[in-house]
Amino acid sequence: MGGFWYAIPLLTILLAHELGHYFISKNYKVEVTLPLFIPFPLSPFGTLGAIIKMKGVIPHRKALFDIGIAGPLAGLTLTLPTIIFGLTLSQVVVLSELEEPVIPLGSSILFSLIEKIIFGNLPDGQDIILHPLAYAGWVGLFVTALNLLPIGQLDGGHIIYSLVGKKSKIIYYLTLAVLGLICIFINPAWILLWCLLFLFGFKHPPTLDDTIPLDKKRYFLGFFILIFFILSFTPVPFRI
Repeated sequence: MGGFWYAIPLLTILLAHELGHYFISKNYKVEVTLPLFIPFPLSPFGTLGAIIKMKGVIPHRKALFDIGIAGPLAGLTLTLPTIIFGLTLSQVVVLSELEEPVIPLGSSILFSLIEKIIFGNLPDGQDIILHPLAYAGWVGLFVTALNLLPIGQLDGGHIIYSLVGKKSKIIYYLTLAVLGLICIFINPAWILLWCLLFLFGFKHPPTLDDTIPLDKKRYFLGFFILIFFILSFTPVPFRI
């Protein structure tokens, strides 16, 4: 089944993501734990990802921004090459000739664009069977997009709070509204996530000094990562 082709790249992506948070936290002298992996063999991914726990208070908004964005950026340096190389190992097949069942995956705008660059426009009745390495990249991109949801204490929530401070609550409400519309009209499977975000997603602890503004470079990088979130989010992960 190509388990090593999938598991090792995915765990490496998850580790890189958390180590990005870890090293920047240490740089700002914020006490933080080492990454902890959460195995979950019943999920389609085999894992619930990895986490670190911050034990210290973040000193200011610049530190919050840098810590929040370091994880996604570190993970993406491995995720995008994994997708590209994995797709080159994947194969185009005629769906009617498949003898074994497959799980149709949805694609984000970014993943679809990379597929089109590599394979071009496929005729009707044909599709791509992802190599396990490509699936690891797909999962890495999916998990990164979830972490970039601009709400609460997700990475995206940290970034938004550092950009606009207490006004971030407005974006939290807008994010919940959009995700609610996705639940109603596109994919009701997101309802559990919506409920969790509704219950826990509106509080973000302030830094020790919220008055320190961000520089233009950080504002630009924050805008870039939010655009990336839109391009990488997959409203319908599994087309069942």
